[in-house]
Amino acid sequence: MADKDSSSPTPPRTGTDPFGAMLEAQARWTEMMFAPLARTAAGGENASSPAMADLQKWTENATRLQTMWIEFCQNHALEATSEMMAGDPAKWFAMFETWAEQLPFADPAEQQRWWAESAQLWQALLSPQDQSGAEGELPREDRRFADPRWREQPMFALIHQTYLMLTERVVSMVERMDHVDPAKREQLKFATQAMAEALSPANFAATNPIVLDRIMETRGDSLVRGMQNLLDDLRKGQLTHSDPQAFEVGENIATTPGHVVYETPLYQLIQYEPTTEKVLATPLVIFPPWINRFYILDLNEKKSFVRWAVGQGLTVFMVSWKSADASMKDVVWDDYIAAQIDAIDHVKKRLGQPAVHAIGYCVAGTTLAATLSILAKKGEAEKVRSATFFTAQVDFDDAGELLHFIDDQQLAAIKGIERDGIIDGRYMAATFNLLRGNDLIWNYVVRNYLLGEDHTAFDLLHWNGDVTNLPARWHRDYLRDLYRDNLLVKPGKLDALGVPIDLSRVETPTYVQAGKEDHIAPAGSVWKITHHFAGPMRFVLAGSGHIAGVVNPPEAKKYQYWINEDDGIDTLEEFRAGATEHPGSWWPDWIDWIRAQDDREIAVRGKRKPGSGAKDKVIEPAPGRYVKTR
Repeated sequence: MADKDSSSPTPPRTGTDPFGAMLEAQARWTEMMFAPLARTAAGGENASSPAMADLQKWTENATRLQTMWIEFCQNHALEATSEMMAGDPAKWFAMFETWAEQLPFADPAEQQRWWAESAQLWQALLSPQDQSGAEGELPREDRRFADPRWREQPMFALIHQTYLMLTERVVSMVERMDHVDPAKREQLKFATQAMAEALSPANFAATNPIVLDRIMETRGDSLVRGMQNLLDDLRKGQLTHSDPQAFEVGENIATTPGHVVYETPLYQLIQYEPTTEKVLATPLVIFPPWINRFYILDLNEKKSFVRWAVGQGLTVFMVSWKSADASMKDVVWDDYIAAQIDAIDHVKKRLGQPAVHAIGYCVAGTTLAATLSILAKKGEAEKVRSATFFTAQVDFDDAGELLHFIDDQQLAAIKGIERDGIIDGRYMAATFNLLRGNDLIWNYVVRNYLLGEDHTAFDLLHWNGDVTNLPARWHRDYLRDLYRDNLLVKPGKLDALGVPIDLSRVETPTYVQAGKEDHIAPAGSVWKITHHFAGPMRFVLAGSGHIAGVVNPPEAKKYQYWINEDDGIDTLEEFRAGATEHPGSWWPDWIDWIRAQDDREIAVRGKRKPGSGAKDKVIEPAPGRYVKTR
């Protein structure tokens, strides 16, 4: 038998002691990695040798790490995080503590099965390779562990395969809890999955071979960079996804030319400059969600729905909501509905037109539905020629994963994080990130903190982190009355501006877009709007999700959309079964539908071009002050 390569760790022993084998493999690996440094530290090598230089580098970085943390604490930089947590970090995790108390424990028989399968898995992973030297297939795959280094060392293969097996078993156990209310079971499943994602061995330096390699390659420099990234995020109380210096609103994002032509304490109204000689007579006013900045619809020239719509001959107005401050602590739903009506009236008066086309995105679409009902009740439905809904829900009976955050205990926890009647927008951002924890949280924990990588420049993720604060009272009402109690679709159970809301009054022609993979406003939930409005409706199912399903310019030639022209369709499943798939963006279908509602065109003159004459006094250039308010 040939001698073994002395530079390679001895293969782990096999047999009936998988834990012992794992520990031995780990010990061999540690010895291989750190033996040169240990010999140098003991004086076994010349002080001028490369190993001694390595040791000095390690010592330098260890000192830097310690100094950075001490200075951070001495400068009270934790105050930003403490303020975000409202003085009690436990409040942030209250919902998880509640869920954790309800997680089931396996019965003895189940535990025996787990141990048996674990032993079988460990035995297989710690056994020698076959005589051909080929690696065997691992029983479970996950993209978090796709790097070959998770398989090359038996210890790391054992760690991540055991983790995947246990996650699979625990989630399965929750799914089989037949004695639990289905809604509660789904909540427990979500919580279990979230905790499992947090406990992934990829998220810890000591159990991630890629991180360990990076530490050794950089002699600790990656740890220093990662610590700096961590301290920066602690100072601002928010996980960073994109290079914070790469984008500036009004400079390289939200750049479509226009002017703020009207403002209130709650919103600014932007009118964009026309780019065509003629425009459709009926203008368009867009209501974006107030839980985000409006410029998701104006990210850059290639992605901008606003710029594209202007190029199609529409006079486009955009509402820019103000991020809430203490002066807005008493703002409620009525105020947002009143703001929508006010914006509609102002656009009509400004351009001398009898009606507008209106778009409501996400929660602003929910509010637009209530606005249309109130206008109908008051005999003013003709103010809105057509209404378009981007991924907006009115019936919250099946509203997806966000329902996991809506019960009495969660609502009480949310109340506990209020400050001066305002909810810090970082909480909402963290909540939405949690819905896709692996992609939007733990992936960046590994990259930013453990690997010490520099932030990349990504406009969509910059927007995602550009949070807005919310009026706490209205936010609680929204979660309780709509998400929890689903009152919007119960005629007369909600009112606004002194008018009872009944969606069956709405006869406005409506275009409804849903995202096939939307996890915030699931397509099945968005579909239910078809059960509540009485007017003509066109439903479009777009590829992708809550953002990419909406922001999909035709030039990108990405995704697809589905249309079903049949009448009398009752369910989304029926719609899908008979739908025709079309490649690319649904935007051209929408503009054709808009023109079908009113194709009158007029020349661009007067106030169609904001700020063009002495009589048209504008407030400031787009994108305005409100979108920059933090």
